[in-house]
Amino acid sequence: MAHPVNRHRLRVGDGAVTRSVILTLVLATTALALIAPLAVIFAEAFARGLPTYLEALARPDTLHAVGLTLLTALVCVPLNTAFGIAAAWAVTKFSFRGRNLLLAVAELPFSISPIVAGVAYLFVYGAQGLFGPFLQAHDIKIMFAVPAIILASLFVTAPFVLRELVPLMMAQGRDEEEAAVSLGASGFDVLRLVTLPNVKFALLYGAALCNARVMGEFGAVSIVSGNIRGQTSTLPLQIELLYQDSHAVAAFAAATVLAGVALFTLVAKYLIERAERARGEIVAPRRPGH
Repeated sequence: MAHPVNRHRLRVGDGAVTRSVILTLVLATTALALIAPLAVIFAEAFARGLPTYLEALARPDTLHAVGLTLLTALVCVPLNTAFGIAAAWAVTKFSFRGRNLLLAVAELPFSISPIVAGVAYLFVYGAQGLFGPFLQAHDIKIMFAVPAIILASLFVTAPFVLRELVPLMMAQGRDEEEAAVSLGASGFDVLRLVTLPNVKFALLYGAALCNARVMGEFGAVSIVSGNIRGQTSTLPLQIELLYQDSHAVAAFAAATVLAGVALFTLVAKYLIERAERARGEIVAPRRPGH
């Protein structure tokens, strides 16, 4: 005789003990791996008071590193945002041979170590690289200068906007764009008035992630910049130099800037997701009884 199915059988995680253990492990891991390091950074930076903290940030080499980091972000974020929009639009709104290959190549920086990317740039633009003799003959300096930092940062952060836009644009399909074209809209008008308004929150989130990665990039930049203090040191490289010189307070003070960028990115992510949810509720309100 078949036994009746127990419809009230507990699922994994329904038990009070299991739920408590899982929550405890998650909270403990979060506290030890995320919150504790951030707390130490700010505690050590302000350990000797606010005047010492401000004095550490006002060091000429640190200010130069901050300025160079901001310059890199101001160049890379708009360029990679434009690249992400163009690549995502081409991949999701058009059918052509090599479409999947284009997407795979655009996401290549996620699969390559930043240090490997930096070394690759050396073999291309360095003195002994592919274009090295030509660049030297025309007195063009790329390696161990600002152009190399921007090139390496562009490579590392290229996929961020693209990765946020492609899934959303694929889900939305092409119906609205095709309708706009049938009504006589130009390609630019379709992009500006139809496509971008539908993906604006994903675009903002991708740009925020790109900015955070540009400002925090270490591996590729350390290879191509030469890490020359006061000249080609970005903020992550400056933090390493300060720590190696036993200027712990100055290093932690500089680190608070990058930590602040990370926290700002998290807040921006939360606000963008909240605005997107609110927009979805307005556009598609739930029916009574559903």
